[in-house]
Amino acid sequence: MPIPDRVFLLGPLLKGVSRSFYLTLRILPAGMRDPVGLAYLLARAADTIADTALIPPPQRLALLLALRARVNGADDGGELVRRLAAEVASQQTLSDEKVLLESIGPALDVLDQLAGADREAVRGIVTTLTEGMEFDLRTFPDERSGQVAALPAMADLDRYTYLVAGCVGEFWTTMTYAHLPGTLQAPPAVMLARGVRFGKALQMVNVLRDCGKDLRIGRCYLPAEVMDRYAFVPQDLLAPANSARARPMLCELVRVALDHFREAIAYTLAIPRTAVRLRLACLWPILIGLETLLLLVENDAWLDPARVSKVSRGKVYRVLAGSVALVMADGALRAWMRGRIARIEARLA
Repeated sequence: MPIPDRVFLLGPLLKGVSRSFYLTLRILPAGMRDPVGLAYLLARAADTIADTALIPPPQRLALLLALRARVNGADDGGELVRRLAAEVASQQTLSDEKVLLESIGPALDVLDQLAGADREAVRGIVTTLTEGMEFDLRTFPDERSGQVAALPAMADLDRYTYLVAGCVGEFWTTMTYAHLPGTLQAPPAVMLARGVRFGKALQMVNVLRDCGKDLRIGRCYLPAEVMDRYAFVPQDLLAPANSARARPMLCELVRVALDHFREAIAYTLAIPRTAVRLRLACLWPILIGLETLLLLVENDAWLDPARVSKVSRGKVYRVLAGSVALVMADGALRAWMRGRIARIEARLA
């Protein structure tokens, strides 16, 4: 295929691999789209490397570290590009993922073309996200081993959610201050901290929603510290029939997620009503995340990977339409989001 250029990378290819996140990217103000989109592409390529189970974990880790080094300016003479095409792209069943891995060279060229501050910000976020992927590869057993390992403590879960999502909130906030100066009136330290909690909220949803699936590849993100209080070990959670007995543990972790979501709401409502695009880009993941949590607490088989709590496409479109109608109405937005939290909390009693 022809060498992809900037337009292809940040247009059709990004749309092909980013799925629902592409909606958020499209609504972003123009100056933020390229660095945020490129960061997503590079992180998605790294994630594909880390998740390709047909490749042994040590080989995946070596490729991941090589990509991190290349993102940060190391020159390997094109060795990484060749290895990704030969060792990883050939293993992909999804064509967009294959094209992405074959497009790493041009993507790195686009990174080099970014303005200095944007380039360093993209390097920083990709570095931290790949540290989260490295954490997975070093912490959990090979997906094909039949073994399951759990994170030891809540502090480990908190660190993990920062590495894979909380750091994105920081990056997003940094990009906002850089490309939309004067938009955020709150002090940067306040917004950066809220941005971290925003990302952690979304990742807690992923952890709880995908628990059944993750267990079957040997990964239990529910901390042993929490499971011990409810007399569980990771292997117990492999049985969907234990969903009811494990519900108190689910409720405890949903409360943690809701605390993060309250900070995400504060973050979003601190964005001026006139910054419509930026507001919508923040509202959509919050609203869809809360809808997912509501489905989760209403799911009496939440540990069953065949009954994953997923918001329907129709519901997503209704949420998007409702948010557009209310985007400039702080009171109505606050009532909507608090109402969703109240419904979730009512099911936790």
